[in-house]
Amino acid sequence: MEASVHKSGGGLAFEVTHRMVLSIAIPMTLGFITTPLLGLVGTGVVGHMGDPDALAGLAIGAMLFDLILGSFNFLRASTTGLTAQAYGRRDRHAEQGVFWRAIISALGCGVALLCLSPLLLAAGLTLMGPENAVAQATSTYFSIRILAGPAALANYAILGFVLGRGQGSVGLLLQTIINGINIVLAIALGLWLDWGISGVAWATTVGETIGALAGLFIVLKSFDRADRPTRGEVFARKPLAELFTLNRDILIRTFVLLGAFALMTRIGTGFGAVTLAANAVLMNFLMLSSFYLDGLANAAEQITGRAVGARYRPAFDRGLKLTTIWSFGLAGIISLFFLVAGERLIAALTTSSDVREAAGLYLPWAAITGLTGALAFLMDGVFIGATWSSDMRNRMLMSFVVYLAALAIFVPFFANHGLWLAINLFLISRGVFLVLRVRQRADQTFRPAQ
Repeated sequence: MEASVHKSGGGLAFEVTHRMVLSIAIPMTLGFITTPLLGLVGTGVVGHMGDPDALAGLAIGAMLFDLILGSFNFLRASTTGLTAQAYGRRDRHAEQGVFWRAIISALGCGVALLCLSPLLLAAGLTLMGPENAVAQATSTYFSIRILAGPAALANYAILGFVLGRGQGSVGLLLQTIINGINIVLAIALGLWLDWGISGVAWATTVGETIGALAGLFIVLKSFDRADRPTRGEVFARKPLAELFTLNRDILIRTFVLLGAFALMTRIGTGFGAVTLAANAVLMNFLMLSSFYLDGLANAAEQITGRAVGARYRPAFDRGLKLTTIWSFGLAGIISLFFLVAGERLIAALTTSSDVREAAGLYLPWAAITGLTGALAFLMDGVFIGATWSSDMRNRMLMSFVVYLAALAIFVPFFANHGLWLAINLFLISRGVFLVLRVRQRADQTFRPAQ
């Protein structure tokens, strides 16, 4: 990504255009779309076994990994923000330091996950409370997929680095490698070789590992020896303290977010295997919407972080305006598509007539999640890029309180409809709470440079 650059106000000014926004958003949208497609393929492979217990087991297993691996999403988010700011300062030495601290942290956390995996599985089964057949399917999936823990976390750090530099095409390539291998192997192992849920898990493990190796090769090849930091600089106290604080806040925010979706699955379990399986199918629609919107959130991250690093407020304001326009436009298209084509997509994902009927009943709730969540995804990108982590953490906690209140009020009266209403209210409150803070926070950040 290139843009006109000139000195202004003591920083490196740059122009933000629609082309710049789309040059980051489109490649990453194309890359992220393979992730929900992966979920659709996995659900479809297991769904065509005609066994609701296996499909429910996959849903719970996938949710456990959203809780565990997703809790480490701070590795990607913090790396993106810090890299973007170093990129805005044109400090290549600092960029490499950010990368090495991120990748070392990721591999260390991944090894720790492997060591703790038996305890994590036991805790997950206790938390979700599945019955015998569902619990067995969950255990099979978990025990295989956890082997890719170090590679999966390394991919977070690698992706965060390339996104921070605005290299959307590289991010697209890495996502395509990881998820492309995963999709092909899920079909080959799960259906053709009849490995079922084990085949889906092995496909993920292989895809993550190959993707991490490819990402390391691409990033390291781009480094200049002259900008290489020393070991002492990589482990210096000040940048490590900054990274720790940022990661701590993002970890709390991410864990609360994933906990909200885990709570949705847990409550859905109480409605029976058919409703749980229907929600699992519909959650793919929510995830599909989120990954489309994440492409624009990534553009917001990079432009915001670069503007903060360059200390150039006009780029921040322009980037916020353009990404908002594109986010809501895309969200409207996504929601309309799901309302029109949702039932056909449901039919493609499962052969169970009971699950199809239940999923169709709750389809409108899932279809509108793109619109209700558009502002939340965009504001996440802005706050990550600017590394305003404490604000993002606090607003997430406020939104979770709203979510708990909605669950307490609506689920007893409307059952699964109330559950979907609560998740939509949660998405709306996240966006509103963050947007009410963004202008004041920007004034504080940019005032010394103006």
